[in-house]
Amino acid sequence: MAARTKARKRAADLLFEAEQRDVDALALLADRVAKPVTEAALPQYTADIVEGVMAHLERLDELLETYSNDWTLERMPAVDRALLRVGAWEIFYNPEVPDEVAVDEAVSLAKKLSTDDSPSFINGLLDKLIRIKPSIILG
Repeated sequence: MAARTKARKRAADLLFEAEQRDVDALALLADRVAKPVTEAALPQYTADIVEGVMAHLERLDELLETYSNDWTLERMPAVDRALLRVGAWEIFYNPEVPDEVAVDEAVSLAKKLSTDDSPSFINGLLDKLIRIKPSIILG
């Protein structure tokens, strides 16, 4: 698994865990940096993703819910929410990552971590976000 793929997975894991435990994702991130739970240090890109997602969470969630064809965020599997937030953050807020790479990475992780229907759902929603991206005003 490539370094950035591992970083994305760890970011999604942190976002998922924070939501499941109902704790602040930034506090959890700080705790994991201070007291790692694995031998491998937390990649900087993981921190960048978590910090970026949390900085723009309200706008990202608004976009995901608006363009998800009547699926509320609460109705989506929690893993999918985490992967969609990572992918959407990369699409809208990280110009270093090509949009197609953000989608491919999110879909690939969904194949390993979520339901059988999740990869196609995530692919469709993130592709839709790419198509409407030029018309979106970010905050």
